[in-house]
Amino acid sequence: MALTFTDDNLKDYLAADQPVVVDFWAEWCGPCRMITPIVEELAAAYEGQVAIGKMNVEDNPDTPEAYGIISIPTLLFFKGGQLVDKLVGAAQKPVIEDKIKALL
Repeated sequence: MALTFTDDNLKDYLAADQPVVVDFWAEWCGPCRMITPIVEELAAAYEGQVAIGKMNVEDNPDTPEAYGIISIPTLLFFKGGQLVDKLVGAAQKPVIEDKIKALL
């Protein structure tokens, strides 16, 4: 199951050794709802290897602003606490999974 990231807890995940994938989304966003099952599947598949989760931009405005998120869904990929890749818009599972594999 995908983690729930917030403005408060994301920095703790980024400080850990594990790579992190953050899916920025909102309830009203149709494309966000389309990729939710993919994010959930990948979170389960890479559990223990990569911290994969979702951040609601409506409930957590600070982090999206800090990373310049202007369109959702946006996925950010972190390694060693540093942003290393970004994917904007709804993408197919193989595209997202390739970016996750590059973090390992």
